[in-house]
Parts: sequence; structure tokens; C-alpha cells
Amino acid sequence: MLIASQLEPTYARTVYPCFDEPAMKATFNIRIVHDPSYVALSNMPAIDVSEIKDENGSLWTVTTFNTSLKMSTYLTAFVICDFDYVTRTERGNEIRLWARKEAVKNGYVDYALNITGPIFSFLEDLLNVSYPLPKTDLVALPDFGAGAMENWGLMTFQESSLMYLPSDKFTSRKAMVAIIVSHELGHQACDIFFFLFKWFGNLVTMSWWNDLWLNEGLASYFEYLGATFVEPKLSLDKIFYDHVVQPVLREDNEIGVRSLSQSEDKIKGSSYLMSLFDSITYNKGASITWMLSGFLTEKLFIRALTSYLKDFSFSNANQDDLWTHIQMVVDAQDEVQLPASVKQIMDSWTCQNGFPVLTLNLTTGTISQEQFRNKKNENSTDSYNNTWIIPVSWMRNGSPQPLMWLDKRSKVFPEIQVAESEYDWILLNVNLSGYYRVNYDQLNLKRLARLLETDPKVRSYVRFQLIDDVFALTQFGYIQIETALELTKYLAKEDELFIWNMVLLNLVPENLESTLKNYEVYPLLKKYLLKRMLPIYHYYAGFIRQNVDALGDDYFAQVYLEKLFATACWLGLQDCLNLSSELYAKWIDNPEYKIPFLIKRTVCCYGVAVGSDKEWNFAWEMYNHTTSTKEDKDILLSAMSCAKESWLLYRYLQYGLSNTLFSSNCTSVVILYVMTKDIGHHIAWEFVTENW
Repeated sequence: MLIASQLEPTYARTVYPCFDEPAMKATFNIRIVHDPSYVALSNMPAIDVSEIKDENGSLWTVTTFNTSLKMSTYLTAFVICDFDYVTRTERGNEIRLWARKEAVKNGYVDYALNITGPIFSFLEDLLNVSYPLPKTDLVALPDFGAGAMENWGLMTFQESSLMYLPSDKFTSRKAMVAIIVSHELGHQACDIFFFLFKWFGNLVTMSWWNDLWLNEGLASYFEYLGATFVEPKLSLDKIFYDHVVQPVLREDNEIGVRSLSQSEDKIKGSSYLMSLFDSITYNKGASITWMLSGFLTEKLFIRALTSYLKDFSFSNANQDDLWTHIQMVVDAQDEVQLPASVKQIMDSWTCQNGFPVLTLNLTTGTISQEQFRNKKNENSTDSYNNTWIIPVSWMRNGSPQPLMWLDKRSKVFPEIQVAESEYDWILLNVNLSGYYRVNYDQLNLKRLARLLETDPKVRSYVRFQLIDDVFALTQFGYIQIETALELTKYLAKEDELFIWNMVLLNLVPENLESTLKNYEVYPLLKKYLLKRMLPIYHYYAGFIRQNVDALGDDYFAQVYLEKLFATACWLGLQDCLNLSSELYAKWIDNPEYKIPFLIKRTVCCYGVAVGSDKEWNFAWEMYNHTTSTKEDKDILLSAMSCAKESWLLYRYLQYGLSNTLFSSNCTSVVILYVMTKDIGHHIAWEFVTENW
């Protein structure tokens, strides 16, 4: 048995009678009566454990906790479990990490325990704030819908977010643990932005939920600082563009996407409130913070946060209070000059939906802005007349230039006019510090394409942003696909996986299996992409064959190598098919052999596809093996649908109907996997109609 609470945003009222509003704070005295074989945890340390008998004479334990600090109702928390823990002390704060007994015994939570203290200290020093609680419990829950929650003094996590198996040689799992722990500690870290880092005190709470982004968006920004602090080999910039900025730019242009901050009257009821916990709040919030920190400088940004924190400790604030504090810091110095008040600049980003695209004419030196939208959607009646106050960072021929501001629809900047020379080029949005896209004129694009071909080692963020922008502009009807492809000619020289992933994301259909639906583009991709992929494919295939452990610190290899290999096999690269067969055959010969996890899904799929019933039966046998993990089982479920012989697929679908062969009801999953394959498509449809 296990009980764990999750009271954010509006569930405290279902546990005890209260005014369940973030602005209404109180101190809490908590006492829990529970079965004696379990331990009870809450926000504060236990101060008394006694026993009572009920009317039937059964013995119960009563755990009483110290009075809490003044805090909001949604941060109260309790866990009743039979877990074990490991502990360490950091600056007098006792940190305990609780998990299932066998997980603790096997050392699965040691990594999380070892990074929690240093992240705490890092955030305390960065923000000049002392953590006000005497203890911190982190609990790994086997099943937890919220993923993680920063209750004050008692943080709860989905088990997989906190566990790192000592045998995992790969950084990606470590990085994920570091990122999630520092996000929640970031919350703990300083509650700076209205329970931003709701942890370092519930120091400053937002007045109401319409400013939720300041909480989650800021925590999302700080989580990457914290993660790269404990894992210095992680590249903060690349991971931030790749995991935060780029995904939300893809989402923030859809019709009906809301603004970051909303007026209170738009939030109708708890269910709408729940919908605010989305990628606009987390990722756009973090991206806007990244931009703010960029044009202020991190030094001024942190200084403003620190003063804001001190002023509003244990009380409530809204977004305008934060702008006021930043304004005070800006007014007290003369290095950073802004074209308008902090509130005017920031409200243009938080109170309007969407984001701008900047269009350049380098002959006249004109930059204009409009809201980025789908130009192919001619029938749209939506009005797009938002304008932003935009910090424009730029470089000329590789040299950084002073920041410019675009504060109206269109403006002439004589300094960005280019000369006749084809070596004279301009790049906007340096380091992807701004939350916008850039549409260059043909002249500059040609020069940038030439730059990539002659100097493929030009900084990686330049390659990343150019490719991301041109494909987005193509997709939304601003430019032709040929223009975008001009910038990909250099790819045979591209050796960074995170950039290759961006290319594949844009050029290769998400559902790789079906060549039927992609009959027009498939032969073109095969011809155009495959020859450019060969160098990077062979580079990584060498590691897979000889020394896969050497990729232990290559974060992007762990996240994206699978996509590269899957694409190479899908496009029919013989070496990729051979490699999959070799590794799969090795596994059949010795079931103790471990296929490199980085490409296991691809190897299993093509191992089955290239083989016959022997290979399929082995996958089935391993699927039913008791030691197979949930992840392994999912990989094998998918791999068995890769068979190229119709009768194997039909048999698989029949197995899927059986309650005795599958422990849980996998019917729909099996049908779905078979349906996405070329030959499986018709077989699955026939099977469904026959067995309706």
C-alpha cells in the first residue's frame, strides 16, 4: 500500500476544509494516524510518534509534525509508505531520498541524492537566499501522474525521474534525472517568481493562477542551469534550444494558442486551470526568461530576482511586481539601456499570443515584423496585428555587433546594409537568444548557404537556427522548399547529431514505417539524403561495432542516434540492415548479450524484418522473459510487427487477441504497430473487420 498527495492546483479542499487559494497562506499543524508498519512523511520533520488503540483494540501509530512555515494550501503534502531511505546533510539541511526498499538497496537513488545537495547550494549562492526548512525529503513513487511536485520539504517524483541504474553507462538518463531534480529544486530554490521556485521558501507566491508561467517557466529556465552545473559535460545552450525553444516555437503558431499571462476572468473553473500546465507555460515561459536574461545580462537579472525575493518573502505578488523590481535594477546603472520600460517590453511577450517573424531586406537595411502564422491557410479570419518590442542581437561576418531594438512594425537600420561582396553576410538572433524566427532575403540566404558549404564548422547554433527557421518558413508558406534545401547541401560535412535530428525532423515523415503514403518523397529522400548521411552514419556505426561505451558522455548520441539509424535503415542503407542483422543474431546466439540500448529499437525491428520465423520467435520468447523490463517489452512489441512475411503478422494479431498470451490487454497496441507497416496495413484492416 502507498498513499501520496498531489494538491496543486485545487485539491487541498478535498483533503481538509480550507480557503484553497494561493494568496491565502497559513501555518499548518499536521498529525497522521496510520498503520504501525508504515512511515508517515509531511512537509515538516516529525516531532512525536505515539500509539493509540481504536475501539476494536487494534494498535495505530500517531505521527505529529512540527508547525509549518506560512505557506499556500496547495503545497501541503503527505506520504504514507513502507519505503527505505538514504540520507546526507548539506549546509545543515538533512536531505533524505525515499524509494522502494530494493531500489535503495541496489543504489538506484544514490545519484539523485548526490546531486540534490550541490544543486541546493548552487541555487542558494546564485540567488543569495537561505533555504528556510530543516529537512528535505524526496520520494520516488512507482506511479505518479504529475511527474514531479515541489511540495515544500516533501518533494514527490515519478520513480523513473529519480532513479539512475549504476549499470547505465549513458549520460542521457543521468541528464534527465539532473534536469528534473533541479527543476523541482529550482522551485524549492527560491520561489522567486510567485512560487517560482516554490522551494526555497514558499517565499513569494503568485497572487493567482493566471501568472502560473512565472512559477513554472522560471523553474524551467533554472532547471537547465542547475543540470549543467552538476553535469558540466552537458552543453546548456544546445540542450536548451533543442528541448525548450525549438519545440515550443513549433506549437506556438497554431490558431487558438493562448498568451502566457492571462486576465483572471478568462480562467473558468478547475479544469481550465489544469490546462494551464502546458508547454506554453513551461517552455515559452523559459524561452522568454532566457531572452530577458540575455538583454539585461545575467548579472542584472539575478540582482533583480534577489531584491524581489527579499521584498516579497512569505507574501504574494504578480507579474507587474517583478517588472518593477527589474526596472529598479535597470534604473540604478547605465550599462544596459532599454528602448521602453521593462513592463512595456515584457508585456508585449507575455500578454500577446504567438511570436513574431522578422523579415530582412539587406539592400535597404529594413527589418519588419509580423506575427508568425500559416500563410497557406487563406480562409483564416483571425486578425494578426500584434507587434512586439524585440531585442535584435546580430553579427556581421562572424563578429558580434551591438544589440538593436525593433519597437515598431518596420524600421531602417543603415548598419545592416550589405556590400556587393559575397563574403559579406548578416545573422540575426545570435545564440537563439530571442523568441522569434528570421526570414532573410534571397541575397543573404545565398551567402549563408555558401558559408555553410565553405565553412561547415561555423558555430553550431548558427547551423541549427538557420535550418530550423527555413523549414518552418517553408511549412508555413513564407518561402519555397527549394530555398530551404539550398541550406542543406553542406550536410555531408555536418557532424553534430542534434543538427541532424533537426534536419530529419523536418525532412523525414514522423511515421517512418509507411513508404506507401510517402511514395513521392521517398525516392527523392533516398537519393538526396542518404549520400549526405553516410559520413555521420559510418562515424557512429564504428562506435557501435567496436566500442559503444566510448559514447557514454555524448548526450545527443543517446537521445538521437536511434533516429539516425532508423532513417538509414528505412532508406535501405545496406550497411545499416547488415549491422541490425549482425547484432540481432549475436543476441539469438547468446541471450545474455546486450544490444546497445542507443539503437536497440532499430536493431530489433530490422533484425526481425530481414529474418524469418526464427528471428520472430526469438523476439516473442524474449518478450515473455520474466527479466524483460517495461522498456524492453515495448521495443519487442514494436519489433514483432516489423516482420515481412504476412503469415507472421497474422499470427501476431491472433496472439494479440488472446488473454492467456498477453498479461495485459495489448490488442489495440499490437493492431496499431502492425497497421503502421507497409504490408501490415491491409492485414490489420482485414483482421479488425473479421474479428470486430
